Amino acid sequence: LYGARKEGQAPEGTSVAVDPREVMRILRSESGVNTLINLKLGEAESRVMVRDYQVDPITSRLLHADFYALAMDRALQVAVPIVLKGETQGVKVQGGLLDFITRELQVECLPADIPEHIDIDVSELGLHQSVRVRDLPVNPKWKPVTDGDTMIVHVVVPRAEEAAPAAEAGAAAAGSEPEVIKKGKTDKDEEPAKK
Repeated sequence: LYGARKEGQAPEGTSVAVDPREVMRILRSESGVNTLINLKLGEAESRVMVRDYQVDPITSRLLHADFYALAMDRALQVAVPIVLKGETQGVKVQGGLLDFITRELQVECLPADIPEHIDIDVSELGLHQSVRVRDLPVNPKWKPVTDGDTMIVHVVVPRAEEAAPAAEAGAAAAGSEPEVIKKGKTDKDEEPAKK
């Protein structure tokens, strides 16, 4: 367990032991690593978040976790997942393909205001339209730290359709009979010999 540096003091870490099943249950919840946890150490109680963790790649058991003690009045930066809502017009009507590029957004907010996810309505997106970070509505509780030009989602023409006419032309050419070129004398070559 470690926390924000207090004025005049060096940051220090404290070793703690917790039930790994409880920590994994928190990490697998919808809010994941952004979950605020009440951690009691003796008489003291702190609000913490999981800052980093290690899981055994074979057994999926928790090996180690770093907890970060929060100052509830100080803003911090966290990664928040993006959830797309609605059925895109560019896909449903125009036959496009929805390309979901950026799935997490770095935001700055107070610990109590961390959103579980950020919803983006894509139902009005048409073919060749996109949503960038700068297009998101302003939220008074958090502000994006990710660059405003970062593309989140856009509707594109499927590549298979672009390649289909070329493939059909190649298949049509392969289906027709090939031109046969004969070696040897042609009829024109034989005519002068007969004269």
